[in-house]
Amino acid sequence: MGSSTAGVTVTDDSAAAISDEDGATTDTDVDVKGAVDSSLPSDPSPFSQGEKVLAFFQNHVYPAKVQKVDVRLKEWRFYVHYLGWKKSWDEWVSMDRLMKFTEENVQKQVVFNKKKSTEKITKTGVARGKKRKIDSVEKEKDNLTPEKLLNILLPSTLKKQLVDDCEFITHLGKLVRLPRNPNVDDILKKYLDHRLKKDGAIADSIEEILNGLRCYFDKALPAMLLYKSERQQYQDATADHVSPSTVYGAEHLLRLFVKLPEMLYYANIEEETLKELQQKLLDFLKFLQKNQSSFFLSTYQTLESSDACTKKQDD
Repeated sequence: MGSSTAGVTVTDDSAAAISDEDGATTDTDVDVKGAVDSSLPSDPSPFSQGEKVLAFFQNHVYPAKVQKVDVRLKEWRFYVHYLGWKKSWDEWVSMDRLMKFTEENVQKQVVFNKKKSTEKITKTGVARGKKRKIDSVEKEKDNLTPEKLLNILLPSTLKKQLVDDCEFITHLGKLVRLPRNPNVDDILKKYLDHRLKKDGAIADSIEEILNGLRCYFDKALPAMLLYKSERQQYQDATADHVSPSTVYGAEHLLRLFVKLPEMLYYANIEEETLKELQQKLLDFLKFLQKNQSSFFLSTYQTLESSDACTKKQDD
């Protein structure tokens, strides 16, 4: 939910596509150095537990309630529940995502939502037929509610992994060291071996789903899975036209699951097939969780060391 920075923003708008298995966020044993700082910010928390607020989500403003208040990297964080929505959409948000629930702000909410709902993407000279198509797509996006999306239940430890990943990059200015080992291709192969060992055979549907995940990942990574600060690294890492799935690892693969609900919605998959797919994706996420310590990095590199590493490889 909230704003995204040229890609996935876990604690922002795209995080609305995921949730804990029990609808709550709990502390985990994942040790990500520097991801959580217990020091309190210099200013007191502007919102309190139980307070009714207005929260930004996907270019709209909705009434919400603050369930928990915490501190991460010396910044206030708020766990909110969107009133009238399922608990699976509860999430941690930053201070800039919230407004006080006042009569003045409620009026601003009405005006803001109306403006966003009626905006049209038009350009001078655009043909009428093309304009109608664009308006139709925008209207469909505006009408896309959480209830219409596939609910991919993310284990709490993996959700925390996404939050820490976001904070490492957007707050600490760090990057994932590339190339990753294991990479996405390696992880998908390990999952195949896991299913073979467990079931004694590999169903065709499993291979199709994993091939689909690889294809989605390779196409989605440059378009929606990168933060702005990661784009130069991507250009350097794929300069030889290699597939992203052979360079990137679990950190970026997990980001794909934030975007998958909306991507699958536009794929027009039959409901029965979608339910079957949902179960297989959940099984894959449990596999990632089981191997979290070996698949995911616990520390990221600085931008400077990334540039030095790239220069050394070029030399």
